[in-house]
Amino acid sequence: MHPRGNGSRPEPTALLEKLGVPLDPELLVLALTHRSFAHEAGGIPTNERLEFLGDTVLGLVVTEALYRRHPDKPEGELAKMRAATVSQRSLAAVARRLELGSYVLLGKGEKRTRGFDKDSILSDTVEALLGATYLSHGLETARDLVHRLVDDTMEAAADLGAGLDWKTSLQEAAAERGFDAPAYEVTGEGPEHARRFSAHVTAGPVVGIGEGTAKKHAEQAAAEQAYRAVVALPVPGTTGGTTGGAEQPAGA
Repeated sequence: MHPRGNGSRPEPTALLEKLGVPLDPELLVLALTHRSFAHEAGGIPTNERLEFLGDTVLGLVVTEALYRRHPDKPEGELAKMRAATVSQRSLAAVARRLELGSYVLLGKGEKRTRGFDKDSILSDTVEALLGATYLSHGLETARDLVHRLVDDTMEAAADLGAGLDWKTSLQEAAAERGFDAPAYEVTGEGPEHARRFSAHVTAGPVVGIGEGTAKKHAEQAAAEQAYRAVVALPVPGTTGGTTGGAEQPAGA
């Protein structure tokens, strides 16, 4: 469902039913207060401190869960799985399922540029809500909320292989073949509220091209294309291509 404009903004307490966690009304409003709104309101507190706290809680809970669930995975693979689970894109997807953009308090400028649907704002607000939950109820309740919100993403990350982080996988595959570190060029076009980015990456003799609504998304798309070409090239001292230290995703 699409976020609604401020004229039909639902009561913040309606969000608590979706989260399944009670929060003090003032703390809830603080968790939903973006800096653009705070600035226009005369410098009231923003949700950034709660976001800082929630980011740490999220990282701890996800790291512990991955450690316990995957005793056979090395540190490098666990790190990729964690990065995929707590990425801006993954958290923004969680926020959209909650229709979180309907509840965020934004300044007029951010409203005009559809800030209620920006990955960065949505993901930051998810973290702020986790921080507020931790302050109100402690780690165990916050842990339960984290699991409700991101367990599906964690489970999917276990099967993604190289797709957990195409840029890192490309860098590893390129190094294994003696190529220089991949070099990226990114360009953007279009108005601020509907900007599109194109990325080119060069890895040895291979060029990858990708597009996306954010620079990092375009870079990941370009890296994926280049990775698939690079791993088809032979590694020095072998007779054929290899995926190196990263597995390809299922079905690749």
